[in-house]
Amino acid sequence: MENIAKLSRNGQLTLPPAIRRALKLRAGEFVEMKLVGHSLVVTPKKIIDKDQAYYWSAEWQAAEREADIDILAGRVKKFDTVDELVKELHSRK
Repeated sequence: MENIAKLSRNGQLTLPPAIRRALKLRAGEFVEMKLVGHSLVVTPKKIIDKDQAYYWSAEWQAAEREADIDILAGRVKKFDTVDELVKELHSRK
């Protein structure tokens, strides 16, 4: 897909609507711009708060997938009280 955009006096570049639609970009979202040779490569990016970065680590996401599989397979147990949960955990030692 090719489009032409005009650079403003302040150095701003407006992405054409067709490009925004193709990249599923909306106002206020972030993009990464990388210079490759004499070309500008624009890639949509999500900005993650530093205190939430652990959640998006490969290890955490693998554990989330494993937990989802366990839940779907019924490998869960419900407890009415915290004491029941603690008793169950201590019985596994």
